[in-house]
Amino acid sequence: MRKPQNESGPPEQERWEDLGPIDEIGRPDEVFDSVDADDALRSAASDAVRRSRTIADRGELDPATAARIAETTSSSARATRMRERLIDGFGALERERFGDARRIGNSIVKELSDVAAVHELIGLANYRMGNWRSAAASLDRARSLSDDVTLWPVLMDCLRAMGRRGEVAELWNELKAASPPHDITAEGRIVAASTLADAGDLKGAVAVMAPAARLPTRVRDHHLRQWYVLADLHDRAGDRSGAIKWFEAVAAGDPAFADVADRLRTLGRARRR
Repeated sequence: MRKPQNESGPPEQERWEDLGPIDEIGRPDEVFDSVDADDALRSAASDAVRRSRTIADRGELDPATAARIAETTSSSARATRMRERLIDGFGALERERFGDARRIGNSIVKELSDVAAVHELIGLANYRMGNWRSAAASLDRARSLSDDVTLWPVLMDCLRAMGRRGEVAELWNELKAASPPHDITAEGRIVAASTLADAGDLKGAVAVMAPAARLPTRVRDHHLRQWYVLADLHDRAGDRSGAIKWFEAVAAGDPAFADVADRLRTLGRARRR
């Protein structure tokens, strides 16, 4: 389905067929060293909220979540109130009011402890606030209640932040086996490769990213994020030509992506020495 990349120049064009309660005042967990794709991954988490099955058009819950809330509450009036609170929480998350989103989630999680969407809300809010352990606990609970793999890469990144590399690799293998949409796979691949890079295994990280070394007919944001990681890994490994090739591929898709222009200028100066 995919052609080998041209090693002497930019990627060649090809056709690609897309087949529990938490303290209200928290302090970000230990900051960890990582590749420069982390900011892009944080943006991907925001995208995950928007594409989640939890919130439908016009601010309504998806039917499965609404039905689960009805099953676990004492009355129809209470179920309506809980649905409204959950919608408010995801609205706050989308507006990047992470503390508000977490407070709303914490206020309903005891009553809706078996509703995956509530744990997703708390987990994503904590993730965006840098509270890795709390985020991982909530996202893992959501994972146990739902077969939706949308947020697995976010859980992987929390595990990575805590240095739990074996669990990252295990979840990455499970994600691949689930055959999710390409954008979800791309986010998981970024985390898996970044985890290896954190441990100094740049060769292994590049190998994990190898499937991303293709140019699809239509370039999407998740392609740019993967190419940026590839470029960064080549740069860190001392392969300036490889880094330049992939940074140029990113710049061709979006000249304003992250700091790609600065990276290319720096590499260009280094290459001329």
